Amino acid sequence: MVKTILDELIEANEFLLPGNTACPGCGSTLALRYVLKALGKNTVLVIPASCSSVYQAIYPKVSFKVITYNVAFASAAALASGVKQALVKKGYDNVNVAVWGGDGGLIDIGAATVSGAAERNEDIFVFVYDNEAYMNTGIQRSGSTPPGARTTTTPLGKIVGFKKPMSFLMLLHGVPYVATASIAYPTDLYEKVKRAKDVKGFKFIHIFSPCPPGWRFDDSKTIEVARLAVETGYWILWEGGYRDGKINLTLSPPSRPYKDPSKRKPLEEFLKYQGRFRGFDERSLKKLRDWIEYQWNFINSFT
Repeated sequence: MVKTILDELIEANEFLLPGNTACPGCGSTLALRYVLKALGKNTVLVIPASCSSVYQAIYPKVSFKVITYNVAFASAAALASGVKQALVKKGYDNVNVAVWGGDGGLIDIGAATVSGAAERNEDIFVFVYDNEAYMNTGIQRSGSTPPGARTTTTPLGKIVGFKKPMSFLMLLHGVPYVATASIAYPTDLYEKVKRAKDVKGFKFIHIFSPCPPGWRFDDSKTIEVARLAVETGYWILWEGGYRDGKINLTLSPPSRPYKDPSKRKPLEEFLKYQGRFRGFDERSLKKLRDWIEYQWNFINSFT
């Protein structure tokens, strides 16, 4: 077997085993593979209703090599808080308790318990793999769906609202660690999880996770689409948290060149592969560009 640079940088142990039932090109399984490598065997996953509660494998087999709880849509962060506190009470304070779910379960329906756990600074991880819609139940619009995107409930494109800035909201909760990541940059994701493990308190990592059937692109293009999101400035990689009485935020290396708008690729490069943006008009394009600039203005105010 040819050894790659990833083999040098990332642990060989596998906790996401072959045989799961995810779609070809699924971004979230790539993300979960690297997250579990970084977290290690002493990990408990808490998963709300989502694609990942389905692709674990076909009963009675399972492809996750860690203890996993499948829970109701809205309850994941609350249940994870209780699991962590119970483990600490029993002396197992070295176990990583991690919520793993999509934007439907953690940015929309489960946002209240995520916010509550953040406000209490519970010592848990919350990972959102963001595929920008309710993919598991039929590709319906979510709060994370970008302006203009077609879903089964927005057949003419999303008209109302921006994309909910969940990572910014978590940062403003004053928690010790918040980061964004992308499946196109696995070492960046892996290293952020490793750093988060050393943080006591609430950790929120928001992962960009393209979905071939939901976004309507060829499943061979998943990584390319994810990379273009960063190169066009649409998805910004950063990490931060509340320390020393203030919010600290830094751009991650893959996104640093794109602080300069002239270094970014045209947004159309990111959009062109995706059927969900077919028929995009100038008004929708402007709204999407406005959203991108909103994000960069927020980040520039801290960096």
